Amino acid sequence: MTSSSKPDYAITVERNVPVVMRDGTRLMTDVHRPKASGRFPVILERTPYDKTQSSETRMGAAEFYAARGYVSVFQDVRGRWASEGEFYPFRDDGAGANRDGYDTVEWCAAQPWSNGKVGTIGGSYSGATQYRMLATRPPHLVCQFVRQSSSDYHNEWVYRSGALELEFNLAWTLRNTANHAARLVPGDAAARVRIEKAVQQMESWTGHLPLNPMPPMEGFYRWFTDWLDHPDDGPYWHEFSIVQRHNEVDTPVYHLGSWFDGFLRGSLKNYSGMRSSAKTEIARASQRLLIGPWVHGPDSINKSLVGEVEFGPDAAHILNELRLPWFDHWLKGMKNGVMDTPPVRLFTMGANRWRYADDWPPPEASYTPFYLHAGRSGGTLSKALPEGAEQPDSYVYDPLNPVPSLGGGHLGARSGPYDQRAVEGRALTYTSEPLLKAVEVTGPVKAILFALSSAKDTDWVVRVTDVHPDGASILVCDGILRARYRNSRSQPGLLAGNVERYEVDLWGTSYLFKEGHRIRVAVTSSGFPRWDRNMNTGGDNSREATGVVAVNTVFHDSIRPSHVILPVIP
Repeated sequence: MTSSSKPDYAITVERNVPVVMRDGTRLMTDVHRPKASGRFPVILERTPYDKTQSSETRMGAAEFYAARGYVSVFQDVRGRWASEGEFYPFRDDGAGANRDGYDTVEWCAAQPWSNGKVGTIGGSYSGATQYRMLATRPPHLVCQFVRQSSSDYHNEWVYRSGALELEFNLAWTLRNTANHAARLVPGDAAARVRIEKAVQQMESWTGHLPLNPMPPMEGFYRWFTDWLDHPDDGPYWHEFSIVQRHNEVDTPVYHLGSWFDGFLRGSLKNYSGMRSSAKTEIARASQRLLIGPWVHGPDSINKSLVGEVEFGPDAAHILNELRLPWFDHWLKGMKNGVMDTPPVRLFTMGANRWRYADDWPPPEASYTPFYLHAGRSGGTLSKALPEGAEQPDSYVYDPLNPVPSLGGGHLGARSGPYDQRAVEGRALTYTSEPLLKAVEVTGPVKAILFALSSAKDTDWVVRVTDVHPDGASILVCDGILRARYRNSRSQPGLLAGNVERYEVDLWGTSYLFKEGHRIRVAVTSSGFPRWDRNMNTGGDNSREATGVVAVNTVFHDSIRPSHVILPVIP
């Protein structure tokens, strides 16, 4: 194994270089080059967050790679900061009329300082600009390293199983509007003050009803309203879909995700989809996946304290150094062993160690049902099927008094693993006996509920927690399902007062429940403001200001055995 590239070069910088797109729009680009003659491989980020202040820039990625013999190129996407045009999320980065990612890669390859090999970096939206360009197959795109990004903007970014990711999307929209207000409404000082004040009062706006229209947004970007006007999956969302285009990919991609990230499903789905369906055998064999115990954001990757849990020194990574061997291999041809290990690397929480796997999901996982049961002091959880007619459990869900969100895999405040005891008193809980030996759970997790609601629509929220001997109930994974989407995200169906089967996707985890700990499942119907409140009426949820109180009932008898399915590692 050879060593990695060394910081042998001084750096020269060119600011706001115009890169002309196929429709004539100029996207402004900063170029950091080794101060030396010759041609070098290129590493590109395309960002809506200001190329001079993006997370990659703040982490020193431009200088890190340029000093090691790469040209670091950072670009403001269309309609943002110094670049011309109109910004509409995701639209111009993929295979539409404009192909800004494709055009930028090919511009990089044609420059006199380039050797014609281009790799891309970035996460979150800068991960979206990477994933979106894959189906366009720029001839000089050699590899990508994508941190924490989505595969399906309907099911991971804007909605989750039909429920609006309210806290994240409202904050993201307001902030990205406020920092461009002067450009969007020139001369309208009152509108600029209105949006800036809304950012300062973010928490109060999450509670505003109805959500659509959102008063601070009037006169600004239209896409937030478009998102709310398209709660069902369909052609509007398919235009932006990554998961539907995995078979068009012919590029090696390193997918980095986090167990407590709102885009975890995207990292898992993009890896597994490209691994199985990419256009060429080389591309299929060259997908890599790494999932750590972090929350969203590059700053979290170099931390071991996540939420309320310390995962130990092995959890932390320095992102620039983590990525360097990937680029050295693909862009410089260095024999550094980066492709010699199994393709999947996961951090197993609880054990607090990294493990390799041959694929995702791990082939050795045994999908084991843990059944919900009645109990004298709270419900119980076990592998035993319910016997006979256990009485169901009911609770009241009032959309004007929702259960607050606390922790979890999202991009709002207080994401990550938190003790759930503060909110479990408002949920149905089912807890196992203390474990006689440790149980490792690694793979996708889902819950099967047989349930009844008095309303025409409602939400089902399920959490799995690790109950410590001292009583702390630490969140492991969670999920939500808007009942109208129980059979299809594109063809909703209202409820008719029947007991129905609901499958709630908790995405996945890698977690060791230690000996003496207990496994708990909690069921409720809200997690606000992380997710919007289901008003229970069956109408257009985003345009309603009044709701209906629902009585929701969970069954766990021999005919309707509600359970969670955990991927147990032997």
